[in-house]
Amino acid sequence: MIPLQLSLKNFLSYTEASLDFTGLHTACICGANGAGKSSLLEGITWAIWGECRAVSEDDAISNGAMDVRVDFTFGMHGETCRIIRTRQRDGSGGLEFQIQTSGGQFRTLTQKGIRSTQALIDDYLKIDYDTFINSAYLRQGKADEFMLKKPADRKQILADLLKLDRYEQLADRAKESAKQYKLQVEILTENLAADRLQLEQIEEITQQRDEVKVQLTQLQQVQAVEKQELEVFKNIARQRETWQQQLNWEQKRDRELIQSAVQIQADLQVLTTDKNRLDGLLNRSAEISIAYQAYLDLQQQVEVLDRQFDLHQQARSKQQQLQQQLERQTQEFQLTLGKSQAELTLVIQQEQELIEILATTGDVTKAIAQLQVCRQRLVELDRLQVEVLPLQQERILLEGKIDRETAKIQAKLNELILRERQVKIKTDEHPQLVDRLKLLDTQITELENKKIYQKRIEDKGLGKKENLQRLDGDIRNYRRQLVELDRKLELLETPDASCPLCDRPLDKNHWEHVLTSAKSERENIEQQISAAEEKHSRYGKEREALLAEYQQLQRELAGAESLREQRGKLQAQLDTLAEFQVNLQEIAIEKSQIEIAIESKSYASELAAQLQALIARLAATNYSEQSHALARGDVDKLRWAEIKQEKINDAERKQQQLIERKDRLTIEITKIEVDINKLQTQSDLQIELQQIDNQIQELGYDRSYHNQVATNLRESQSIQLEYQEVQQAEKTYPQLLDRIELLNTNDRQNSIDRAGSRLEIDRISIEIAKIPDNDDKIRSIEQQLVERRQQLDTNLSILGSLEQQLTQLNNIKEQLRSQEEQLNTYKQQQKIYDELAKAFGKNGIQALVIENILPQLEAESNQILSKLSNNQFHVQFITQKATKGSRTKKASIKTAKFIDTLDIVIGDANGTRSYETYSGGEAFRINFSIRLALAKLLSQRAGTPLQMLIVDEGFGTQDREGCDRLIAAINAISADFACILAVTHMPQFREAFQTRIEVHKTSNGSQLQVIT
Repeated sequence: MIPLQLSLKNFLSYTEASLDFTGLHTACICGANGAGKSSLLEGITWAIWGECRAVSEDDAISNGAMDVRVDFTFGMHGETCRIIRTRQRDGSGGLEFQIQTSGGQFRTLTQKGIRSTQALIDDYLKIDYDTFINSAYLRQGKADEFMLKKPADRKQILADLLKLDRYEQLADRAKESAKQYKLQVEILTENLAADRLQLEQIEEITQQRDEVKVQLTQLQQVQAVEKQELEVFKNIARQRETWQQQLNWEQKRDRELIQSAVQIQADLQVLTTDKNRLDGLLNRSAEISIAYQAYLDLQQQVEVLDRQFDLHQQARSKQQQLQQQLERQTQEFQLTLGKSQAELTLVIQQEQELIEILATTGDVTKAIAQLQVCRQRLVELDRLQVEVLPLQQERILLEGKIDRETAKIQAKLNELILRERQVKIKTDEHPQLVDRLKLLDTQITELENKKIYQKRIEDKGLGKKENLQRLDGDIRNYRRQLVELDRKLELLETPDASCPLCDRPLDKNHWEHVLTSAKSERENIEQQISAAEEKHSRYGKEREALLAEYQQLQRELAGAESLREQRGKLQAQLDTLAEFQVNLQEIAIEKSQIEIAIESKSYASELAAQLQALIARLAATNYSEQSHALARGDVDKLRWAEIKQEKINDAERKQQQLIERKDRLTIEITKIEVDINKLQTQSDLQIELQQIDNQIQELGYDRSYHNQVATNLRESQSIQLEYQEVQQAEKTYPQLLDRIELLNTNDRQNSIDRAGSRLEIDRISIEIAKIPDNDDKIRSIEQQLVERRQQLDTNLSILGSLEQQLTQLNNIKEQLRSQEEQLNTYKQQQKIYDELAKAFGKNGIQALVIENILPQLEAESNQILSKLSNNQFHVQFITQKATKGSRTKKASIKTAKFIDTLDIVIGDANGTRSYETYSGGEAFRINFSIRLALAKLLSQRAGTPLQMLIVDEGFGTQDREGCDRLIAAINAISADFACILAVTHMPQFREAFQTRIEVHKTSNGSQLQVIT
């Protein structure tokens, strides 16, 4: 990956910056501490992987900004690529990956979603963030991380850098698979034991089945005998039931004959009663005929009287109608007469009112004359008002303009007084503001120093956190190894134990050797766990102390932004005060001029002269608004005379009309009274009423006689019924005699039939007595058959269950063979995965990879270190060392015990000594050599060439000679890289580079400049 272009917007300390890497081969990024040198390089890692030193994702956005964007263009695989990463404070963001085409345009390869696009970038680069920062990017404060670890931890760090954890994952997966197969073996073993136990029951179940079959055969034979016996008894019962049915039928017939005889006697009694009643009617037939004739005569009289009643009612109804018409016409005349009389009374009252109005004619005439004089005066004043009105309006306008000018100049004066007062107040505050500004500058400087210190604490805390996480992983791995060793020791303690690795039998010597090795390895692991836990406890306490100090600094730094805002506001206030002081004298002069103008009233002089001339013209017209108003009041007061005069004129006209109307009403009233008298004596209605009265007299209808005849007729209606009964009796009497004779004949036949029925009943009873009653025996046999059926069902159920058990056991027998084969397969798979877990473990492939990589690392480190130290230093990696008990002189090489380690021995002209005894400059050169060698090896293992190298702050501990050698080393390896960037704040070091990227902090954020 060769960098070509980097653009930053609102990233960390950068507001807007761009860096062109074209032509930069070996360059120095220099600037003061905190200027933004590391932030510039972390823009590359944030653009590609979204990773930087920021604690949270939003911390990558500059203070006060709402979004961040970084564009990074680079060359790789002969292609030009560009990555654009953005983020907003609300949590949303974007990632684009583009490749330049032959036409110079960028073609997007962006996938759906940031994760998919990031995966595509990682696949294209073939390097992830961890590999990059451990190879191409030697970060600030991380150069000596590998060397500062204890020998026991360096191997783990090297394994993490080489990403050997994937083998650990494979080992875990193999252990999990082995555990699953072991569980399957245990389950199958238990199942096979249970199946074999069940197969032992086959013989017992077969014997039970045969016994049940014998019982079923015996029960079926007994059941057949009982069924035959039951059928015999049922045939006899059916014969007895047939005779019983005949007996029941004859008894029912006898009961019916008895009921028929009773009914015949009842009918004879009713018919005899009817015959006696008809005999009595027929004996009285002559008497009833005479009475019936008298009834008919009364009926004719009632009909004649009913017709007279109808005629009488019709005449009375006609009489009432005519009387109502006469009364209605009389009421109409009376109503008209009342209206005319009321109208005449009203006319007389109105005539009296008009006389009173006409009596005021003299007073009204005098008032009319006065009203005409007042109106002439008002017309003259109206004429003068028309002339004066424009002058008055002009006067109002002039007075308004003068008032506005007065208000304007007074407001200007008030404004100047207020401004002068404010300026004086602000001027008095100037010394206090200066003191407050100085205090804020001091506080902000202190907070910035604390911010730098807090960043150092944060880096230390992150280092402690990584160490704790690495120790947690080590402790877990050690404990898993202990579990495996305990299992191995358990297997070895059993008699005739096999080898835990190859599953072969062990002889005594081999067994003792394997047991001793396992116990030694267990003690070594326990020591490593103890050391790791002790280190974990120490790192935890150190990290808690750093976290507490970091939080305390965070609380102290919480008000930094507020202090900066206060400083900005104070500076703005001081700038404003300076402007006020300049304008204070001008305000005083302008205020004095305005006060003089107000006292002399020299403002608006022309308007005042115009107003005086206008007032003189108004006085010459001799017009008074008060006189005009009084004149209008006099006219309004005398207007009643006009109204009264109109009323008098109207009264004179109405008086003549009322006289004519009164004469007409008098004539109408007289005519109506004559018509009423004529209606009551000589009208057609009165004549017709008289004729109807004569008809009623001639009819001679007597209502009481009519009622008496009708009463007699109602009392004689029973004769009509008796007459009708006599007529009906003469017709039905012969038929009644015939029915009586028929009933007597039926009664005699019924007696004969009843006698025959009794004889038949006696005969059938004798036959039934001959046949025995076997119902109890039938019920007993049926109950026995039910019990036999239940026993058969029970035995059949038992037999089915036993047959099913035998079938299942036969199936289990068949399955047993396949399960035994499967058990053998699972055991073999368990052994395979156990071996794989050991092979992928720390003592397997991982140890082999480290053993193979260390010689390359040692050779590459010594090659670089020889250039930095002028061949004075030499590095050697030691992977095993003897335990404390094996270091005695008595211990032989064969019996010595060794443990895995990763010690670094550094040799010079005086021999070998530990890394910790070297000075800061010497230690840095050693660190740099090993770190650079690791970077090359990691890049080679990632499958991508290491074309870019970044060294962040690695020269602060070097003397002049060491710096020269470091520069010489960088120049010596420069041919291996397309771009090398060295970061430093030391002035003497940056002068050694022909190309420099200078970074400095401004109020608008960090800025950069390329100097060649």
